Amino acid sequence: MSHRSFSLQDLLGPLNEVELKHAPKTLFTAGDTSLLDEGARVSIVGSRKASPEGIRRASKLASALVKNNMVVVSGLAEGIDTASHTSAIKDKGRTIAVIGTPLGQVYPKQNAALQELIARDHLLISQFPAGYPVQRKNFPLRNRTMALISDATVIIEAGETSGSLSQGWEALRLGRHLYITKSIAENPSLNWPEEMLGYGAKILSDDTLEEFFDFLPLRSPVRLNGELPF
Repeated sequence: MSHRSFSLQDLLGPLNEVELKHAPKTLFTAGDTSLLDEGARVSIVGSRKASPEGIRRASKLASALVKNNMVVVSGLAEGIDTASHTSAIKDKGRTIAVIGTPLGQVYPKQNAALQELIARDHLLISQFPAGYPVQRKNFPLRNRTMALISDATVIIEAGETSGSLSQGWEALRLGRHLYITKSIAENPSLNWPEEMLGYGAKILSDDTLEEFFDFLPLRSPVRLNGELPF
């Protein structure tokens, strides 16, 4: 299948100074780039070693997004990401995978067939050119790109050192909507949810799901002032 490269503005339109700060200059794509023009895009992110309950929540949310004609964005990692992409496809929705490797490589290997399917029928995005080394730092970088192309991010579950937190902080910095599931927000062993809630994140639960859909696809004003604890 053909791979193409675009400047970020070619795909997303004009970007402001805040959006450009952490944005890659070039995106490499395979698949249907019109998914970056259609309706609201929501990132579902979380732990690679997700709990069964986390997998269930990610799948349920992806299904709800699809039924509301929204595009599911995730990072094609194990756990929450895989559940989100798989549920969106199963329910005949559309999904975007933003990966931490060049387009021609797969990580994790067990997602090779899923990556091929997304590249063919949906949209696969990388900011890393062919031959670029696969390094640990690639994945937080791609999370920031996911925050940029999404109207909202939902963190399903994540520990204190999860790469998903880099996406959460970037979403807040960009003025995008950030939601944290109620079970994680109320987990007394975690410090990061309270921090993010203090900077404007919201709690997502069955009770607030209708409110969540009412907010989209609108974006919050970009935060030009204020320090965030990156």
